[in-house]
Amino acid sequence: MRFAWQALLAEVPGEQAAEAREFYAARTPGRGPAGRAELDAARAALPAPRAADPPADEVTAVAGESRVPVRVLTPTGGPPRGVLLDIHGGGFYLDCAARSDERNRALAEQLRLAVVSVDYRLAPEHPWPAAPDDCATAARWLLAEAGPRFGTNRLAIGGSSAGATLALTTLLRLRDAGAAGRFAGAVLHFGAYDLSARTPAGRRIADEYFLRAYAGHVPDRTLPDISPLYGDLHGLPPTLLTVGAEDVLLEDNLALAARLSAAGNDTDLRVYPEAPHGFTAHPTSLARTALAAADAWLLERITGA
Repeated sequence: MRFAWQALLAEVPGEQAAEAREFYAARTPGRGPAGRAELDAARAALPAPRAADPPADEVTAVAGESRVPVRVLTPTGGPPRGVLLDIHGGGFYLDCAARSDERNRALAEQLRLAVVSVDYRLAPEHPWPAAPDDCATAARWLLAEAGPRFGTNRLAIGGSSAGATLALTTLLRLRDAGAAGRFAGAVLHFGAYDLSARTPAGRRIADEYFLRAYAGHVPDRTLPDISPLYGDLHGLPPTLLTVGAEDVLLEDNLALAARLSAAGNDTDLRVYPEAPHGFTAHPTSLARTALAAADAWLLERITGA
């Protein structure tokens, strides 16, 4: 398998790969909660999110009869030239939009974007379809409000891990409603695209608690709204897939890249050496390189340059 995708590895300086290898060799790999008690403990152990400066505005996005809280960060140096809809990760059961405030403030200032981050409901208290419903609500609100609120209709969507999964299911819902074309691009970091455990990639995470918490009540998890790998993927915006070569979800991302491309979509896959799941949040130069590349890709789509 390594030989088959070796040519897809992102080109990074050798010292960055060596630094990452050393960093992860000295780090105990994390794992998700094995049940509700461990989830409660993990939630309790999370530190309070660090506030951005200037802080995010807390807004309620309303679309039809649906409402969801979102956090809005706008650039201080001038009007935004586009809007990014950001969906946080956390296995569908952990974390919050505020955790991304610092990163999103940096995006707002460096790329001169408005960033809207969705505080979707979490499992197991709110299993599927609560999270994709909330993300779709935020997207529909943005479609209506971006112009009057931000002065631009240039939109993009992004997410990491579970957030990447939700970003893709949101695009599929919008595509079916004839609105996916309003988005100039999708930046997806190491998402889980098969939650059915029917493919080799899906079976690698088949025993994870998040599957039971999020979609354990669904008899057939090949529904595209749960496992977008099984969906009709035509008519989607240009997509950047970022994943680490040591990520348990690597094959999942390779499969999605192949299916997106086969459906006629502009698809960019970047595999980073020595990197496990969640690597872009780690303090390595490799992570900074991957994020900078994703930011540059996003800016090109937003500005049309």
